[in-house]
Amino acid sequence: MDIQKHHINFAVGPVPIEEEVAAVGGDVIPYFRTADFSALMQENEALILEAMHAPEKARAVFLTGSGTAAMEAAVVNLFTKDDRLLIVKGGSFGQRFCEIASVWGIPYEAIALPNGKGLTQEELAPYENAGFTGFLVNMGETSTGVLYDMPLIADFCRRNRLSLVVDAISTFLADPVDMAAWGADAVLTGSQKALATAPGVSLVALSSRAVEHIYRGTPCCYYLDLKAALVNAERGQTPFTPAVGTLIQINKRLNLLKEKGFDAAIAQTKAHAGYFRRGIARYPFTVATDSPQNGVTPLLMQSALSAHTLFEVLKEEYGIIVCPNGGALRDTMFRVGHIGYHTEAEYDKLFAAFDDLIARGIL
Repeated sequence: MDIQKHHINFAVGPVPIEEEVAAVGGDVIPYFRTADFSALMQENEALILEAMHAPEKARAVFLTGSGTAAMEAAVVNLFTKDDRLLIVKGGSFGQRFCEIASVWGIPYEAIALPNGKGLTQEELAPYENAGFTGFLVNMGETSTGVLYDMPLIADFCRRNRLSLVVDAISTFLADPVDMAAWGADAVLTGSQKALATAPGVSLVALSSRAVEHIYRGTPCCYYLDLKAALVNAERGQTPFTPAVGTLIQINKRLNLLKEKGFDAAIAQTKAHAGYFRRGIARYPFTVATDSPQNGVTPLLMQSALSAHTLFEVLKEEYGIIVCPNGGALRDTMFRVGHIGYHTEAEYDKLFAAFDDLIARGIL
């Protein structure tokens, strides 16, 4: 089976990679316990912290695993059963934070939000001064395309003296991330989203307060032990064999982004989202949120066609991948991504496919 026959990919990870970065992935994988690789990793850490507007003395560690590895690592290294977490649950990734806390026996309460709805002061008000110690949020709830109000959340956490953990996996380099301004203790992201490299690496940026907490603590897990990751990162290394090729791609990508300015990547993603959203208005879809993130547009079907059937038809008949939803949203919603290497011409081809489906009486 030729799984690479679909040439236009509007999924939200893995995403299309620009040619200069993709070419690095074809190089021979080098041995990594060397001074050269250590220097590359130290540069990766410095560039990530710069792009995240991290506070002074922040650190970043790289994990070989998907974004969920970073989510779990942050939860189990920063909190214990003596903590009480407040988790925003507005979709499947908010639910994932809840499941991680449940597995580790860490008490939590979920702020359950309807699909597509943002978080307001009204939802936060009942939790003021209520004995919580940590706040977990998916800055962008990728399953529904919602972008949460981070200044609102940051102010709430400051007032209530909560440790703030931000999953920016689908929003870093697509929407503004300012770790210092938010006072966040941990910000997470992954290689296959707007960072636009191969899958396999996630990372956790940590405030100095979080670093001190981790160094003081006793590891409660092995592979995701952030103390071991921090100690090894001091010399530009990882505790275990990392995804070496992806980390080299990340270095190439970060250096290219720095040349143009990290904000330029955000501006480009925002421009692609705007182009698509202006064009989609004439089709039988409705944007599923009034608080969309730049990286993805969630669309509700306004025709009898199932969203999952539309995904399959676009893939098989037009060579275009959109991002399907699962669960209760399987037949009613799909998503179109704007992260990675895209052009307006690609969106025009998607519009042409919609036009053809309407002409055929399918859409």
